[in-house]
Amino acid sequence: MRLYLSADIEGTCGIADWAETERATMDDYRPFAAQMTAEVAAACEGAVAAGAEDILVKDAHDSARNLDAARLPRQARVLRGWTGDPLCMMAGLERGAFGGVLFTGYHAWGCCGGNPLSHTMTTACDQVTLNGVPASEFLINAYTALYFGVPVAFLSGDRELCAFAQDWLPGLVAVPVNEGRGGGVLSMHPQAAAEAIRAGAEEAVCRLRAGGAGMSVPLPRRFAATVRYKEHKDAYRRSFYPGARLEDSKTISFDAEDWYEVLRFCHFVL
Repeated sequence: MRLYLSADIEGTCGIADWAETERATMDDYRPFAAQMTAEVAAACEGAVAAGAEDILVKDAHDSARNLDAARLPRQARVLRGWTGDPLCMMAGLERGAFGGVLFTGYHAWGCCGGNPLSHTMTTACDQVTLNGVPASEFLINAYTALYFGVPVAFLSGDRELCAFAQDWLPGLVAVPVNEGRGGGVLSMHPQAAAEAIRAGAEEAVCRLRAGGAGMSVPLPRRFAATVRYKEHKDAYRRSFYPGARLEDSKTISFDAEDWYEVLRFCHFVL
């Protein structure tokens, strides 16, 4: 079985401050980049234990140069850096090429209290919605997986996001490693988090091999997206994207039937 894994950092165990996510503040960042790698390695190890033979890992945070590939199992291949196409955090995903998708280190959506670092794609906007639902990066990227016909099997990150994901996709295995408390985070022990992720990924792949019930849903027939920016000038400038509309001084909207067109919109406005 061939799998795809998208890895972020703001849902990594224990992370609580932007300095811990950025290479520019290396002393703060280094231990969390190491934990991000440990969690990806654990997910890959669990998947391999359940029969995965090849795992394409997308380093999907900031520079996309966070993971130490030497610490991953030999079955993992890593896509580092940004390709520049609308798939973004899901670059390299193809229809018919993967049996399932896994997400590690993912976080709650913009304006959500479930994570002090909650955001959707950029800190320049307050909130993104899809068909009236506040959209996280997980939701956007899970729709991309489903668009390509690939079931969504596993998620690790903060408790708020994991609860949303399991309500939406009841067959998905979720491992919450953090719980937001205002500007703080209550987390598992980092090693315990890695162990839970390994076990969860193994269970997820076993479920995939058994048919993947509850890991897919039909795509909506039409998508209505909104983006609310923090600065009115950002909304004004991005309202000139073809098909976008300025709803108020800080909000733009966009509708499409084809999910890829929504991805293209997000690629240029987020």
